[in-house]
Amino acid sequence: MGKYTEDAKELLQYVGGKENVGAVAHCMTRMRFVLNDPGKANIEKIEGMKVVKGTFTQSGQFQVIIGNTVSDFYNDFTEVSGISGVSKDAVKQASKKNQNPLQRLATVLAEIFTPLLPAIITGGLILGFRNCIDSLYIFQGGHTLVELSQFWAGVDHFLWLIGEAVFHVGIPVGICWSVAKKMGTTEMLGLVLGMTLVSGQLLNAYAVAGTAAADIPKWNFGFAQVNMIGYQAQVIPAMLAAFCLVYLEKFFRKIIPSVVSMIFVPFFSLTLSVMAAHFVLGPIGWKIGSAISAVVYAGITGPVKILFAALFGFVYAPLVITGLHHMTNAIDLQLVADFGGTMLWPMIALSNIAQGSAVLAMIVLQKKDAEKQEVNIPSCISCYLGVTEPAIFGINLKYMFPFVCAMIGSALAAMFSVATGCMASSIGVGGLPGILSIIPTYWGRYAIAMAIAICVPFALTYFFGKGRGVDKEAEAAAAEAALDTEMAANREPALFSAFLTGKTVAIEDVPDQVFASKALGEGIAIDPTDNVLVAPADAMVSITMPDSNHAIGLRLMNGAEILLHIGLDTVGMHGDGFKCLVKENEKVKKGQALIEFDVDKIKAAGHPLVTMMVITDDNGYENLAFKNGIDVKAGATTIGSIG
Repeated sequence: MGKYTEDAKELLQYVGGKENVGAVAHCMTRMRFVLNDPGKANIEKIEGMKVVKGTFTQSGQFQVIIGNTVSDFYNDFTEVSGISGVSKDAVKQASKKNQNPLQRLATVLAEIFTPLLPAIITGGLILGFRNCIDSLYIFQGGHTLVELSQFWAGVDHFLWLIGEAVFHVGIPVGICWSVAKKMGTTEMLGLVLGMTLVSGQLLNAYAVAGTAAADIPKWNFGFAQVNMIGYQAQVIPAMLAAFCLVYLEKFFRKIIPSVVSMIFVPFFSLTLSVMAAHFVLGPIGWKIGSAISAVVYAGITGPVKILFAALFGFVYAPLVITGLHHMTNAIDLQLVADFGGTMLWPMIALSNIAQGSAVLAMIVLQKKDAEKQEVNIPSCISCYLGVTEPAIFGINLKYMFPFVCAMIGSALAAMFSVATGCMASSIGVGGLPGILSIIPTYWGRYAIAMAIAICVPFALTYFFGKGRGVDKEAEAAAAEAALDTEMAANREPALFSAFLTGKTVAIEDVPDQVFASKALGEGIAIDPTDNVLVAPADAMVSITMPDSNHAIGLRLMNGAEILLHIGLDTVGMHGDGFKCLVKENEKVKKGQALIEFDVDKIKAAGHPLVTMMVITDDNGYENLAFKNGIDVKAGATTIGSIG
């Protein structure tokens, strides 16, 4: 039996059983389910499992956060469930039936750009480091390291080899390869297509603006001339060209006999897609990309830039929940290509910081809860390093108010960032390291924006958390644990005193089939002559009924649980005539008043006054005895025992 066998059985039950699991896989930290009926998943019970750090639904997948031990958990889950695991790609395919069109689009973009992110992040870090050595005029009287040192000048020159490869060449080539891979077509053809877009034979895209129309090189076909322009760093032209290649290859596979398909399918597919890319799709894609980036740039720099920033900063975290945030990668890259930098990426990094700062406040609020800190601390660290999912799904959304507080802080920080013109030279690592992507001229301003993203969510989360008693949860949990220990150690029989003044009635004689049949448990009733329900023994209040106040649950010091129910069908009075005098988790003494009730109102409503005490959990005790048919006084007369 594996370490997580019992937990796996429990999770299988809570997701709706084997028949409700369409597919299952795992990633670095999460179990990924495609559920036939997502509504059958009992999220509350799943999140109550100690091994589970949180849950969320994204792109049609129900994802359960386990942590670094997910692979071991996954192995035990597949063993106990008898469900064969599938690849993440298969899960993604299966999950599409649960997606709307917008989610499908976001999923496609995510699947295209995700394989490129390691290179993009690396390139971003390299450009950030180059910014530090060639753009910071702070050394020896206002010079850069490159100006002062041949070594650093050489390093700067060398590192551009990687930066150029990633952003100028790698983006178009990588997109063409990634699209071909995702669509199940020939990846090498995608690579070749991408390389034709950035060939050295073409006029570099960055040189187009400074070249006169007459000087742009052309392909001369006699009847027509086509500009020989490259598409360095261009996103949309590369995507259009790649999808053209994919659909051409699929088309020719269908119509060309298999005996010659190896020759003619790649020939026709590649040749026609390259022609389409340079003659039609490339120019169109360039116009579309430029239009999108121009609109976004206008929003960021125009008269409504503050409003734009506030909106983007506020909604970016919710976009992460839906998966739509992946769409910003294409816009960021297009902005860098068109304007030499992006003002979106700084806001994204600030959103990461804001969510992490909300978690930091929860760390302070829950400092006495060691179990909560096992989730809080790693989530905060990962969030500050740009990975927000553990923080968002494992903590902030669970309580909701930290999530909203972080959104507010993100919006304010984004407003300051845009108002002061903070721009990144590239996209890279998010969170606190995101400052390395910022053009050094703006470092001071961006540091202030980061301070806003740290302080505002922290302060708001701490304030509202204190008001909601989050800081008291650990104390309450510790008190409950101590009580559990006390109850476990106390196996002494308990005596029941009368919970009302009146006359005891055998539970079998109560004019209600549910109570009389003992479906709820063994017990006794009292026909009361007073109006104050009291505790029959020392106990802890386990449950109250705030909507009706007609009943109360108690847990005795020996671990047994009882239900006290005033009258019959009194729940329909909706609390009119009832006043609860205690709170849940409150310790009460024998004879302590629990509920006051209005006898006249109950009678006027036509409900019998007979009040029941039922043993809902005997905690393993077998000897129950009750005294029926005797006159009793509340808190004084013994009416029974358990032991």
